[in-house]
Amino acid sequence: MRTLLNESELNEGVERLASEIDQHYGSERPLTVIAVMTGSLVLFADLIRRLSMPQRVGVIQASSYRGGMTSGELSVDANMLIDVKDRDVLLVDDIFDTGKTLDRLTGMLREMGAKSARTAVLLHKTRTHDVEMRPDFVAFQIPDEFVVGYGLDYLDMYRNLPYLAILEPAEIEATAAENQS
Repeated sequence: MRTLLNESELNEGVERLASEIDQHYGSERPLTVIAVMTGSLVLFADLIRRLSMPQRVGVIQASSYRGGMTSGELSVDANMLIDVKDRDVLLVDDIFDTGKTLDRLTGMLREMGAKSARTAVLLHKTRTHDVEMRPDFVAFQIPDEFVVGYGLDYLDMYRNLPYLAILEPAEIEATAAENQS
């Protein structure tokens, strides 16, 4: 594993992200902040504690990587989603890769009557995206590599790392083999 961002760099990036969001919304305007589970869990917890405005928080389950590295069909479970009608909503996700997840989820929020639907991500991969939309708030631009740590996983492993790392091909193979046994 090669460290891409250490713990200190991640903390600084989340602080910058929170500052940008605070500047946009101000400290008086209520905000509904929704985590895209499960990858954004660590970012979400760190971010909402740094935001100054009144907040309602919620979660939505969305996944397109079930059991691997390639993006498949997007599965969304909005059963735990709180009411967003006539509210300013900030959707927090771990990574903007193809863009399909955030594009679909922001569309859903608008259909549900959100006054505004913006997005914040820890990571924005520098690659060709499958959609026109781009995240509103970004902590880091990263190369098109498979990364783990700080909430991001491979086969449900590595989420607990306090840093962000690039997973090497041999580690990908070893984790997959271990997961099958």
